[in-house]
Amino acid sequence: MIDFLIFPLALTALIFGAGMVIKESERIALHFDIAPYIIGATLVALGTSLPEMAASFKASWSGHADLAVANVLGSNILNISLVLALVFIVAKHMVPDRDIFAKDSAWALFPLMIFFLLIYDGEISRLEGFLFLLLMIAFVLFLRASGEDLAQELDTELAQAPFSWAKTLLGLTGGFILVTGGADFTVESASNIARIFSISEWIIGLLLLALGTSLPELVVSIVAARKGSGDMAIGNIIGSNMANFSVVLGGAAIINPLPISLERSLFDIIAVTVVTLMLVFITANKLYNKSSGFALLIVTVLVVLNAVGSATHAAS
Repeated sequence: MIDFLIFPLALTALIFGAGMVIKESERIALHFDIAPYIIGATLVALGTSLPEMAASFKASWSGHADLAVANVLGSNILNISLVLALVFIVAKHMVPDRDIFAKDSAWALFPLMIFFLLIYDGEISRLEGFLFLLLMIAFVLFLRASGEDLAQELDTELAQAPFSWAKTLLGLTGGFILVTGGADFTVESASNIARIFSISEWIIGLLLLALGTSLPELVVSIVAARKGSGDMAIGNIIGSNMANFSVVLGGAAIINPLPISLERSLFDIIAVTVVTLMLVFITANKLYNKSSGFALLIVTVLVVLNAVGSATHAAS
């Protein structure tokens, strides 16, 4: 039963460590006057996906393929159906300046379409993982054209602070220790919890692991929405989901090929497709309001109910 204590503690260490790595990496980039669009394309786009990356890479390395894949699918579902839903609900007035449908919606759909092609044979191979990574390169090139927008997301206070190699290296070392150790204990405790309740690792990855690793997106997006940066909040979700599919899933497949049971994961694949199409529909019609938020929350409830029902059926 100690795994129920280890899991939240390890997850907290993972998320906190990821934040330290991103902050110190940005500090180094700013110190060497690296172009803002490059910092944004790498750190801002990938930063909130670092917990998913560490957890899925560790799961793949340890032979827990279900945890790796379910973490990505669950995170992408919750990023839209829970995180973005709460953004719409808590934001007082949300009118993005950017035409998100015209400029960003394709990057919500492209990785999903490629995902369909990769899983037709029930496995994502190492070669297909490399192909998925190419999609991230295309996304980075796209972000390069949006450099001014990304520059607004950088930490200006960090740029003005005095630079210290000792402090930065200490922060990076501590961050990487927390990330690697946190990912290790998170995956192992999640696997043990699944065994305790005699349920599949897929359910644990879809709910517990995905919800925990989605916390950075939740915090960043809600803070952005409260400040009136609606386009930043939505763009963060699209970028994070893009990184989850291309870098996290692609990288995990390179470590070890990822078998996918289409029969078992069908509902969740449909769910990630539905919420993605809902996001595109919302951006196309500029429905940035509480009604859209509650509609998205319904999907969250349905996903949780399906997972709980599957877990109950497996345990009985």
